[in-house]
Amino acid sequence: MALVYLDYAATTPLDPEVQQAMREVEGIFGNPSSIHRFGQEARRVLEGARERIASLLGVRPREVVFTGSGSEADALALLGVALAKGKGHVVSTEVEHSAVLGALRLLERLGFAVTRLRPDRLGLVYPEQVEEALRPDTILVSVMAANNELGTLYPIREMAEIAHGALFHTDAVQAVGQVPFRVDEVGADLVSLSAHKFYGPKGIGALLVRHGVDLFPLVPGKQEGGRRGGTQSPVLAHGMAVALEKALRLLPEESSRLLASRKRLEAGLLSVEGVELNGHPERRLPKLVNVTVKGADGEALLLAMDLMGVAVSSGSACSAGSLEPSHVLLAIGRSPREARASLRFSLGRYTTEAEVDRAVEVFREAVARARA
Repeated sequence: MALVYLDYAATTPLDPEVQQAMREVEGIFGNPSSIHRFGQEARRVLEGARERIASLLGVRPREVVFTGSGSEADALALLGVALAKGKGHVVSTEVEHSAVLGALRLLERLGFAVTRLRPDRLGLVYPEQVEEALRPDTILVSVMAANNELGTLYPIREMAEIAHGALFHTDAVQAVGQVPFRVDEVGADLVSLSAHKFYGPKGIGALLVRHGVDLFPLVPGKQEGGRRGGTQSPVLAHGMAVALEKALRLLPEESSRLLASRKRLEAGLLSVEGVELNGHPERRLPKLVNVTVKGADGEALLLAMDLMGVAVSSGSACSAGSLEPSHVLLAIGRSPREARASLRFSLGRYTTEAEVDRAVEVFREAVARARA
């Protein structure tokens, strides 16, 4: 039985070209902070990667802070800004990634005020909501660029303009490499990204920090301009840069191909009685479809899909194993039962039409089993 992987929003396979590029520098083992030739060789690889990423995303090299993941980048953005300010008010949404929501809860425990904006039934949050939530003591607005469960795209450029005196952060982990994105066009002060979402290695992400933004380091140290301590990995950084270059080079053709495949998949899924789409019908990542199956047992549905060889998810990979229904689906008005009976299909670079058709076929059978 051929297995079908449709969980690219959770992670992507390492691109063979990226893997080969990393192998070419894996022998460079020196510490980039050391002043001898081994360290300086490592430093050249690290800084070369930083320069490439900066150029691709419209920032300066010194504005790229390497982290261990997108989640760490989110935490550094929210906690780093808040701790540097000392007090104030933060605006975000109810549908952010768990890394952002966790940071918001911690900020509340530390005495910061937090406003969480509620989305509409399509998962959208609007600039007007941000404007209404702003207060004289607002220090930060954090709204994701693309939702990791619904694929909904948010008007972050307009929100960044509205933020006025507050800093603006966007979790762009699902957007970078998937849709056109440049920081100098968006106008954000802080941007989170993660390499393994665009066919790069796991274990490395980045926070793009506009020059002049004061950031309290969560990990003390002199590395990354004093904003994130710990010895960096030149190999992972190099892999991230190569992966990003390829993802952006392929983006125009990939976007149109994925959109056509998504529409094909969507039509097949929604042709099953009692299946409803979650998220915006148009303003959405080209790769992602989230559906609720009325009258089905969610766990049985997911297990049936897996047993028949199609890998999908019930929501964010970072909440896998949780018995709790998706906070995103609850926020857009789904009941706990409906949220548990929902599946996320996400397509990618290696998805074929035959795999899409196979997924629809398996889905039909899985729904029948789950409803039984």
